[in-house]
Amino acid sequence: MNSLFRRSSASAVFLALGVTGTTVAPAIISAPASAQMTQQNPTTPSDQGTPPSNLTPITPSNQGTPPSNLTPTTPSTSGTNFSDVGSDYWASPFIQALAARNVIAGFPDGTFKPDQPVTRAEFAAMIQKAFNVNPVRQLNAGGFSDVPPNYWAAGAIQKAYETGFMSGYPGNVFRPQQQIPKVQAIVALTSGLGLNNSSASPDILNTYYADASSIPNYAVNNVVAATQANLVVNYPDVKTLNPTGALTRADAAAILYQALVKQGQLQPIASNVAAAQYVVGGTAGGAQAGGTQTSNDIVSLAASSNSFTTLTALLKAAGLTDTLQQPGPFTVFAPTDQAFAALPKEALRRLQLPENKDALVKILTYHVVSGSLTSTQLTTGEQKTLEGEPVRIKASGDHLTVNKAKVIQANVQASNGVIYAINKVLLPPDFKLSELKRGSSNADNGGGPTIGRATRGGRSYIGVGGNIGISGSSDLSNGNFAVITKLGVTRNFSFRPSAVIGSNPVVLLPITFDLTPKGVGDLGGRAFAISPFIGAGVAIDTGNSGDVGALVTGGIDVPLGSKLTLNGTVNAAFLTDTDVGVTIGIGYNFR
Repeated sequence: MNSLFRRSSASAVFLALGVTGTTVAPAIISAPASAQMTQQNPTTPSDQGTPPSNLTPITPSNQGTPPSNLTPTTPSTSGTNFSDVGSDYWASPFIQALAARNVIAGFPDGTFKPDQPVTRAEFAAMIQKAFNVNPVRQLNAGGFSDVPPNYWAAGAIQKAYETGFMSGYPGNVFRPQQQIPKVQAIVALTSGLGLNNSSASPDILNTYYADASSIPNYAVNNVVAATQANLVVNYPDVKTLNPTGALTRADAAAILYQALVKQGQLQPIASNVAAAQYVVGGTAGGAQAGGTQTSNDIVSLAASSNSFTTLTALLKAAGLTDTLQQPGPFTVFAPTDQAFAALPKEALRRLQLPENKDALVKILTYHVVSGSLTSTQLTTGEQKTLEGEPVRIKASGDHLTVNKAKVIQANVQASNGVIYAINKVLLPPDFKLSELKRGSSNADNGGGPTIGRATRGGRSYIGVGGNIGISGSSDLSNGNFAVITKLGVTRNFSFRPSAVIGSNPVVLLPITFDLTPKGVGDLGGRAFAISPFIGAGVAIDTGNSGDVGALVTGGIDVPLGSKLTLNGTVNAAFLTDTDVGVTIGIGYNFR
């Protein structure tokens, strides 16, 4: 076998790393100058206000009245039945309800075009129709420089500004034809409705959103407030916010509906309706936060959150899930995954052994108090737990502590009680972790890695795809069928065995470092969060030469809902030649 790192391979290596770097580079989005700014280069505008029948974007902004091809204020379709919004469409309940209230309307051809992006002017018009809010400020006499007095949405824009929903950009411009990002719409609704983050730590967003790190800094508190108020609706994956992606007409209908529910003007979506599973942040007519079940008891709420995976597993191991699904009510001080991770790894491993079940029950019941106690009912003093020993509550303004644990999210309402997320595990005063039994196994693995777990980049999967050859002489350098896998090992690392299958299959065995997901771009009006990764390993050519060489790899995972992941990977294998290929595939998530 030739040298793994020959001078002649340098160009192919730089090509592979260059493609990888281009693939995984996250979009850099500058923080806006005002609470509702977006990128400086506006995207191609969609229709204005209610859409034109020919679907051609309107370029001029100096229109005194809506063009003749715009849909009238009342729905142009018969009733509220749109040909492209079937009864099984995810946002159908939101769309139909708002169309019936004349908040939104369809096109003259009988369609609604739910995936079409919404402009800032259109969203201002929707706000004007949806809410009756008193002004809190006054627009200057000249108004925005890019919104002439005879502009079709001038009145709606003025009202959205004066009622505190929307703001302009530096230079006294509004950019009415610019597509509005989802996070900007959330900021608008929380600002106009006066919804504030009262006490929750911004870190709680990691409980609900896999792409929480993509939320712009200016919008973090607004998103916390919207989540607490059940305004946020995420499709197709309830845990993916896509904050910087363009708001679609379906998205707009969903969050406006939830805002009207918050105001008491509409009833929450029933828990047995499919749309309820996409509502984030507590309960919405029975749909729990961040989950897909229609039940919203304490156990289901914890299981639906990616911050309580350890707690959920321990409740099952202790046999307490049935207890905490009973009517109760209960108050649960729930340690996050980070809280459990702060325990010694060996102690956490031993807690899950059958020999320590009684100890595990003792610890978990020490986190549960009988009754449903809101933060206003929790006062400084002791509360007796189901374990028997009391916990010490300290209430100081908006801050709550339980023993030495800080409450980072209060008043998460469940059907049978209330949950408080805390940052430390509570231990009964007469309990010592050092007294846990070691277990009967001879090998003590010290709480090692878990094969097949989810990483911060997403879930583990197995799938198929195709390989595009770039250079070299093995099957990796040709167009061939591919099998792809991701097996999470720790929070940051994955094992990704794959194979490019041709006449002489090439087996790829890399270990990758998985980066935090980033929300970038949009496709068909919907943004996607990408999870970059980069790594190295071994490549094996199963041909006659049986060549084995080093492997450099990198790429992205793109979650497509809760069940599927799109993968794109660049592989450079140093075999007899330097072989470079790009695999693209779809994986089925199993963890």
